Amino acid sequence: MKEFIETIEKLSKKIQRQINLMEVCGTHTVSIFRHGIRSLIPSNIKLLSGPGCPVCVTPIQDIDRMLYIAKQPNVILTTFGDMMRVPGSDGSLYKAKAEGADVRMVYSPLDALKIAQENKDKKIVFFAVGFETTSPLIAATVAVAEDKKIDNFYIYSVHKLVPPALEVLVNTKELKLDGFILPGHVSTIIGSKPYEFIVSKYKKACVITGFDADDILQAITMLLKQILEDDPRIEIQYKDAVKPEGNPKAIEFINMYFEPSDSNWRGIGVIPKSGLKLKKEYSHRDAEKVFDIPPINSKEPKGCQCGAVLRGVKLPPECPLFGKICTPQNPVGACMVSSEGSCAAYYKYGGN
Repeated sequence: MKEFIETIEKLSKKIQRQINLMEVCGTHTVSIFRHGIRSLIPSNIKLLSGPGCPVCVTPIQDIDRMLYIAKQPNVILTTFGDMMRVPGSDGSLYKAKAEGADVRMVYSPLDALKIAQENKDKKIVFFAVGFETTSPLIAATVAVAEDKKIDNFYIYSVHKLVPPALEVLVNTKELKLDGFILPGHVSTIIGSKPYEFIVSKYKKACVITGFDADDILQAITMLLKQILEDDPRIEIQYKDAVKPEGNPKAIEFINMYFEPSDSNWRGIGVIPKSGLKLKKEYSHRDAEKVFDIPPINSKEPKGCQCGAVLRGVKLPPECPLFGKICTPQNPVGACMVSSEGSCAAYYKYGGN
């Protein structure tokens, strides 16, 4: 660690200007806070946290739609634990459960499929959340449901694709980004090739890295060298897990069941081709098509700056609700719910 810190200090002196680097992985965000990395590096290197938490970027409109579906007769709504606590316009899935809706936390979509097998008189909906890391498992679950003809299993997909969001961020002028600390887990699936446009089109430095303090500090060192030498490229620090081509079998499996679609990101808006929806031949499992969901007037919590935090343009303490009205025990915004959320990490570990 000491060696990397010393190298970073030398490089920052040679560059002699502020450098803005963004990580777009919730696990990186937590690691940076936990190890106090901001306090270890020179002040002219600014680390910004981007939309790297899938729970956080799920917009309030989708939470409201899930609340509507959960309250329909003969429905069992299943989802991962963090999604139970994300506030909608009028309460959360936990609140809906307390009011009598059959909402169940599961650890895997296969658990939801088992519930469908055990409750053939009910419609089982899985609220599918995640980036490219979790979508292969969702695809596999759909495959099992098709093979076993489990006809009462549906998914509501809010899966997000990282590269399209990066293009929006690199075009956000107020960020003035110099480079990206690219996600490790996502990159094990998609590899490095989908990020090549960041270098070829925008000339920004990129490093895919692991999650330990040394991994992140080494990535910062690699980024600074690229910036100093004016030689932007994509480097893989996380070589034990990430290959340029990614995981072709996982990618093939995703493409077998899903296709890209426009998707709404909390704090960012609709990004073209940044989500995943079931292909036409599997649309009979698409909860959005199966249920007649009426228009819902979704409302963001008054004063919540979660959107600005997700874009990297504000730090959590700049939100007037942070640590006062909004805490991990009583979250107002999604960024305070998930352990990978910037607000939750900042609250737990402080601003370092």
